[in-house]
Amino acid sequence: MLVTLYGSLALTGLGHGTDRAVLLGLAGNEPACIDPAAIESTVAEIRSQKQLKLGGTRTISFDESNDLLFERAIMFPPGARTQHPNGLRLTAYDSAGSALDERTFFSIGGGFIVEDGAETLSAGQPEVQLPYPFHSAAELLATAQTHSLSIDQVMFANECARVRSAESSESEASIQSRIFAGIDTIWQTMKDCVERGIATEGILPGGLNVRRRAHGLAERLREKEMSGLARDPLSPLDWVTVYAMAVNEENAAGGRVVTAPTNGAAGVVPAVARYYERFIPGSDHGGVMRFFLTSAAIGILYKENASISGAEVGCQGEVGVACSMAAGGLTAALGGTNGQVEHAAEIAMEHNLGMTCDPIGGLVQIPCIERNAMGAVKAVHASRIALSESEEHKVSLDQVIRTMYLTGLDMQSRYKETSLAGLALNIIEC
Repeated sequence: MLVTLYGSLALTGLGHGTDRAVLLGLAGNEPACIDPAAIESTVAEIRSQKQLKLGGTRTISFDESNDLLFERAIMFPPGARTQHPNGLRLTAYDSAGSALDERTFFSIGGGFIVEDGAETLSAGQPEVQLPYPFHSAAELLATAQTHSLSIDQVMFANECARVRSAESSESEASIQSRIFAGIDTIWQTMKDCVERGIATEGILPGGLNVRRRAHGLAERLREKEMSGLARDPLSPLDWVTVYAMAVNEENAAGGRVVTAPTNGAAGVVPAVARYYERFIPGSDHGGVMRFFLTSAAIGILYKENASISGAEVGCQGEVGVACSMAAGGLTAALGGTNGQVEHAAEIAMEHNLGMTCDPIGGLVQIPCIERNAMGAVKAVHASRIALSESEEHKVSLDQVIRTMYLTGLDMQSRYKETSLAGLALNIIEC
């Protein structure tokens, strides 16, 4: 078995843990299922024995130095029809060394994978007929208005249709319950990640010797709260910072995070959701559901009309999109109108336009961890602005999504998750 990485996957693969992910994936492990505490020992065993169980069943030899190649000077796999800077090619050989099969895949952001030449991995499956399809923010708002629905209700109805198409015999009540349970699972996973990040101290792996800070920040905030001194009215935003940093320190350490919309931007959405749950009087489970369903709708708009890949459009497509999702979700949770949701999402992205992806050493640490904190705080502010104004505004969400995408296309590739410019070039690694 030969695995070859190209483009951004090759340039920042070691810093992003792609090498470990390849080993774990080939061995049949699923990110949502593997025990984070077992990752290091599993990878160490594969490396020491120079073999793995392919798909968890068939043992094959795998010498990482020869069988996992980083083609840093080649942007796209040779002969590939798809052109995306996150390319991976798998080649299987028989015992005589002859190639049996070769397949090329691209990681297009947010955990989405496409095979070369195919639109999606599920190509060929019947398309689900959604009750309320939408492909733009304008269409989403118009559909919601026509049917007197909120954005989260549109999303919920569409999710029910997706489940119903796969489980036609299931009752409507069971389908709805399953969707809420799925969202609850996502939310609990996010909260578990926040708690692990706050509880853990030490130095992050990778060689930059970056110190985990979420634990210390949380301890100081708790001490202030217990001191009896006058309460700082901005302390909730300090906690937002802690939550976001905790998640992305976990991401940097190879822990389990929820891709929302990407791993590098995984701290923004849970930080803002936790802010709603803990600091908003009257927050409830219904508000949490509105938050996530609405955030998902906004994420879909970026995924379909632009990109959520830092390798394609810079960090505006990661933290910028996460900020936009969280701002819209918070506005919905707080009872905002559909127009205010759209406005909040637009504000959030408008002030992330042009943000580059230039991680030092290819590690998702500097500036990524703090950038998540800034994105989360910015999402709260965007929501507050939108909720305090009328729904009329000059720039639409569709316009800002289009602008983000065009800005990303104009951005030089060395500023897009290659660690060849920006902070990655100008800061000495030590």
